Parts: sequence; C-alpha cells; structure tokens
Amino acid sequence: MNYMEEALKEARKAKEKGEVPVGAVIVKDGEIIARAHNLKEERKSALCHAEILVIEEATKVIGDWRLNGCIMYVTLEPCPMCAGAILQSRISEINIGTFDPTAGACGSVINVIENPYLNSSIKVNWIYSDECSEILTEFFKARREESRRKL
Repeated sequence: MNYMEEALKEARKAKEKGEVPVGAVIVKDGEIIARAHNLKEERKSALCHAEILVIEEATKVIGDWRLNGCIMYVTLEPCPMCAGAILQSRISEINIGTFDPTAGACGSVINVIENPYLNSSIKVNWIYSDECSEILTEFFKARREESRRKL
C-alpha cells in the first residue's frame, strides 16, 4: 500500500472543505490505524492540524499516548507545534511529502525533530512528492486569485 497516497487522500478532503490541504496517516505493523486532515477552519481551532488530529486518533486506537513503533506519513513538513507533538507521542518514524519553507520544523526552517537537545530518535524520511507540493501550490494560488477578485 502507498501510505503517502493515503495521506494525500486526506489532503484532498481538506481541500474540498476549504482547509489548507494537508493530510496524515499513522501506520503500525503495516496497517493504517489513524488518518486525519486539517480542520482548523471547520473547528475554529489553531490546534486542528492534520498531525495533531492523527496522533489523537492513533492514541485512542492504541490505548496509550506512546506511539512507539508507529510511522507517520504527512503531506507537508510539520510546523513547530506538530513537530513537538510528534516528539511527545514517541512516533518512531516520519515520512514527509514536501517541505514547508515558511514554518517547517523538520529541517527546512528549523529542526525540532532532529534536535540533539530534545532526546529524540525519530527517523525522518523526505519523500519529495510532486503531488504533495502541487496540491498546496494550487490551493494557495486559488486563494490569492479569490482575494484579488474581492478587491
């Protein structure tokens, strides 16, 4: 199974709702145990990033806040808040679809995930998916065009 494609399905759901199109899944023992997408606008909460929501769902499935042995697939590089949550949840590995040049916290702007002072051992894999980049580019282009029409 292509887990990044499953995360992209979640990103597409976010886009359909007018949310920034970011999706995430968590895999344990080769099976998707949780999936989520951004819901900041719908829930009117800055905390409703795909990564936070998918961690919350996975902890319910596992029955523990520790997600040891779990792998996250996320379409966009996590922000500092999400990177912190990933560290706290003890996820073992993260696969990232594209970098975030404005708020990325896994190496592009700052590196929370691989900070030696934070006692982290999360394996980071950069997938660099064109589709993960394109869905975001298209979303923000459409948003800018909509803003211009309102002027």
